[in-house]
Amino acid sequence: MMAASESHDSDRSGPVLLALTRLSSALAALGAGIAMLLVVYMLGHILLEIGLRLFGHSTFILDEYIGYSVAAMTFLGLPYALEKDGLIRVSLVLERLPRPWRWPLELFASVSALLAFGWLARYWTLAVERSYARGIISETMARTPLWIPQSAVLLGLYLLCFALAVRTLQILAQRQAFTPGGQ
Repeated sequence: MMAASESHDSDRSGPVLLALTRLSSALAALGAGIAMLLVVYMLGHILLEIGLRLFGHSTFILDEYIGYSVAAMTFLGLPYALEKDGLIRVSLVLERLPRPWRWPLELFASVSALLAFGWLARYWTLAVERSYARGIISETMARTPLWIPQSAVLLGLYLLCFALAVRTLQILAQRQAFTPGGQ
């Protein structure tokens, strides 16, 4: 069941923006789901390593794979955190401003973040392409092709850029009616 404010917001933003918002939410939830699975993987790998070390053995890849997982988990979870207003914000300042002045600051923050993460995604894409083309592998026993963990981070960057672009469109479409997180 759709809340009255949600219905009102969708009327103002149009069907295309509503579809983009739903797609962004679904992709953010998928990224968050993968991030949660990575947390479960990390727990399992750490417990396995503890068990093996009790008997004088090791997987020898714990540090490397936990590092990859933390990086991937962080970037894959960012779009969901953005959607749920879980990222650091300066609410203290925004709440003190008159309502009509809030959306320009929200717009500035979203566009600035989109530009920064878009720039990062562009150069990260080049790094992944280079790692793949040159067959670069980690300098550990696992000899992991580096494009694999780099691609997980890149996916998170792309999802975040998409979420920021949709958020920017929402702010522009709704202006004074825009509320972060759809509240």
